[in-house]
Amino acid sequence: MVHILAMLMAVLLETVPMTAMGTQTENRLNPGDFEILTPRAQPQPRINGPLVYGCRPGHPFLYRIPCQGERPIRFLVKGLPKELKLDPETGIISGITPKIGEYKVVIQAVNSKGKNKRNFKIVAGDKLALTPPMGWNHWYAHYDRITDKMMREAADVMISSGMADVGYEYVNIDDCWMNAPKNNDPMRVGPLRNEQGNMLTNRHFPDMNGLTDYIHAKGLKAGIYSSPGTLTCGGFAGSWQHEEQDARQFADWGFDFLKYDWCSYSKIAGQDKSLEAYKKPYMQMGTILKSLDRDVVFNLCQYGMGDVWKWGGEVGGHCWRTSGDLGFELDRIFDVALKNSEHRQYSKPGEWNDPDYIQIGWIGQARGQGVPKLTLMPAAMQYAYMSMWSLMAAPLIYSGDMSKLDEFTLNVLCNPEVIEVNQDPLGECALVIKKSDDRFLMVKYLVDGSIAVGLFNRGKVTDDVTVDWSELKISGKQSVRDIWRQKDLGVFQQKFSRQVPAQGVVMVKITKK
Repeated sequence: MVHILAMLMAVLLETVPMTAMGTQTENRLNPGDFEILTPRAQPQPRINGPLVYGCRPGHPFLYRIPCQGERPIRFLVKGLPKELKLDPETGIISGITPKIGEYKVVIQAVNSKGKNKRNFKIVAGDKLALTPPMGWNHWYAHYDRITDKMMREAADVMISSGMADVGYEYVNIDDCWMNAPKNNDPMRVGPLRNEQGNMLTNRHFPDMNGLTDYIHAKGLKAGIYSSPGTLTCGGFAGSWQHEEQDARQFADWGFDFLKYDWCSYSKIAGQDKSLEAYKKPYMQMGTILKSLDRDVVFNLCQYGMGDVWKWGGEVGGHCWRTSGDLGFELDRIFDVALKNSEHRQYSKPGEWNDPDYIQIGWIGQARGQGVPKLTLMPAAMQYAYMSMWSLMAAPLIYSGDMSKLDEFTLNVLCNPEVIEVNQDPLGECALVIKKSDDRFLMVKYLVDGSIAVGLFNRGKVTDDVTVDWSELKISGKQSVRDIWRQKDLGVFQQKFSRQVPAQGVVMVKITKK
């Protein structure tokens, strides 16, 4: 705790006395504001991650078993299809996805402190992303400063920090890996394509195959970015009229995720605001991706235009942005979440509403694309942020500086019980129940019959928030567990109440006694 407060003090001395949300910071260093709620991982193994995993037959298969505990850990998987193999020391499962079907396996993990096992279902079929994607994207930390070296470091830290042990797996490049017609960095300027029409990387990315091989060797997956327009948002090469060529090149390079950003496509679409115009570039790319010999998760980044949540899955998307860039409105995360939750009926396995990335820790100011600084978002709001995204079954893509992760930020990102709510196989986006202007509940029904509930207080002072059993359509004695503290609170009848900090949350799991 002491080193965290010292870091915060140092940052405040170097910056103007305003938070990222534009409010005064005189109370920013209250020790109570930085209580680490997530208990430290125990030395004995704890297997985390999804209970179900989607993949396409005949394609390369790669999955690193997320598992906390003191290393070395030895892994065993019972019932693994013959097409797949396990590295018992790393927990990495690889091979070729078997024929269509559901394969129920049991994962076991053993170390000197104990053992753990977990049921896991591999679903070979047409659907990917049966639970919300988890990973990291460089944008809000590094913008057009991103390099191959930074991407490799991010992969290293995803392992060494323990993020991969709770389920984070994608290491995603955003914009600015290609050449641009003009840029302040001459190493990012050059011809957009070669004589064969292949998109060219800039000099900061000399070997894309080498980069994805590096990421895959850790059992992680690699993501890339493009736009259906002539140029990307950052002014770099887009995929216009080279869609299939680019998609196949991305697959040949070894990428497992594509973020496809509308950007300059608006100039191509012109004044046509029809649903067909909004769908066209995504239908085209979605069809191409399905034809590849590689699983590529498709992220539609077009800011919710044309009610994309209604048709994103139809065009082959696995997740789609429902709003603008959150980096410009971090003071409005409650509003963004509440708006996203209005589309809850369209959230389902393989099809996820995406309100944008998790931006805590060291992030760059979106306006001006500044270098990363430690967020001055109140700690209570950071817990609320992660809670809302988990309850909404939103993709959990972190977008801070991976080289500057601190204990508090990791505590927010890496609570396995919070993540279990996000990764629940039912895929429900939480139902919102408004209690007042400042107080609301988020209610998410889980596959085991329990209910995850977030008690939120977006007001400026601590306030009581209550959940009545009638609101949940349950009755009788119910066990209540604090998910952030991983602590049983007791048995309650009819209702549960707690004081919730300003701009904060109490997140619980309610189970029939």
